[in-house]
Amino acid sequence: MKISFAASASPKSGAIVVGVEEGCKLTLAAQEIDKQSGGTLSRAMKASRFNGKKGQSLQVSAPNGVQADRVILVGLGKGLDEQGFQALGGGLVPALNGAGDKDVAVFVDGGADDLPAAAANLAAGMQLRSYRFDKYRTQETADQKPSLRKATVVVDNAAAARRAFKPLAAVVDGVTLTRDLVSEPPNVLYPESFAAEAAKLSELGVKVEILNEKKMQKLGMGALLGVGQGSTRESQLVVMQWNGARANAQPIAFVGKGVTFDTGGISLKPGPGMEEMKWDMGGAGVVTGLMKALAARKAKANVIGVIGLVENMPDGGAQRPGDIVTSMSGQTIEIHNTDAEGRLVLADALWYTQEKYKPRFMVDLATLTGAMIIALGNEYAGFFSNDDTLSDNLSAAGEATGEKVWRMPLADAYDKLLKTDGADMKNIGGRGAGSITAAQFLQRFVNKVPWAHLDIAGVTWSGKDSAITPKGATAFGVRLLDRLVADNYERS
Repeated sequence: MKISFAASASPKSGAIVVGVEEGCKLTLAAQEIDKQSGGTLSRAMKASRFNGKKGQSLQVSAPNGVQADRVILVGLGKGLDEQGFQALGGGLVPALNGAGDKDVAVFVDGGADDLPAAAANLAAGMQLRSYRFDKYRTQETADQKPSLRKATVVVDNAAAARRAFKPLAAVVDGVTLTRDLVSEPPNVLYPESFAAEAAKLSELGVKVEILNEKKMQKLGMGALLGVGQGSTRESQLVVMQWNGARANAQPIAFVGKGVTFDTGGISLKPGPGMEEMKWDMGGAGVVTGLMKALAARKAKANVIGVIGLVENMPDGGAQRPGDIVTSMSGQTIEIHNTDAEGRLVLADALWYTQEKYKPRFMVDLATLTGAMIIALGNEYAGFFSNDDTLSDNLSAAGEATGEKVWRMPLADAYDKLLKTDGADMKNIGGRGAGSITAAQFLQRFVNKVPWAHLDIAGVTWSGKDSAITPKGATAFGVRLLDRLVADNYERS
């Protein structure tokens, strides 16, 4: 779908969308149409329950004097914020496609003080909601495919709207990349092919380095390599660097779990639902999409993105329960469950990141525990942190973007659950507090660097549509972390 901004429009087909504030208060464009048609819109509202409340809409056949096919009235309530305009734009997409519209003109002339910013957010919402992963569908009929091809957002000072939209479009591109990566089947996306996709970010000025198994063995990454030893696919560690600040500015770092398919290994998962484990690389997908977004909008920050890419398979060479591995940190780990593999990948990735790059902080993302889904469902991502400032900034970014996070506890009592006789620690803490003991495990590899761990198991994939996210891969975390960087860590 092509998005454009204009100061005026007189569409000859498709739909026109105009706003109505609560109490049936027509915005200027709506007033003009109502006046030209002898009060058609006013009569339609009077004959319905529509009164302009947020979330309401009313479709009217185009009255006399309007060449478009239909007029859609949308409720602006008492005014919409950034998320409200994104949701408004996103909500239009399925409605327009359902009606078979090819073109739409959306007038933004009310509901906000900063109309160019509102127009930009509405356009971003339309782009986010119009995402489809359909590259493997070969038998769709024409009426099953989206019809909408062009959207014109009409707003005074269209140039300002275009400027406001530019960074948002960069973030949408990052979201799209993440959704694509998470949606790919595991026979297409595996560690080496994922690394090759990340390498394409060099076209945007991102420096990309790929460490193969030989290099990781030399570094002593026994925790990460143990996870992938049962697969014929070679494990990879990818480092992405965006340098948008001064050369000596301390970087910030994001680390992602990238298990491109997780069978559980020898501790084999149940068969039903195992196909969903293609998205166990969701954390790495978010980090890659975030790096694209930051580079595309030329973020004024030095940012490191590190992703550990493995495939967890149960062949004759696979890691066993009872094995003891030595991590890059030198700490030893007794494997009690090979399905607790993501934390092993992150252990070496986190240690490598803090040791080599000395970041200001680290945030890791992982589809780590089913226990987090039990705790928070599919609405919030749980997070753990050793730093209150970073925690507060993450929570604020979540509220600003709608990608909400909830801080969970860390405590010595939970850490003690990782004790074992055979090694420095075991890789699970027991049935209770599974998400917390996983975070306690990771904390042992951050070396006192300010750090947060986001468990995104419940929010990486959605079984239903939402306002700006179609069913499937959500890319939860890209917008959240882009806002975290933009609001707190960029330098002018």
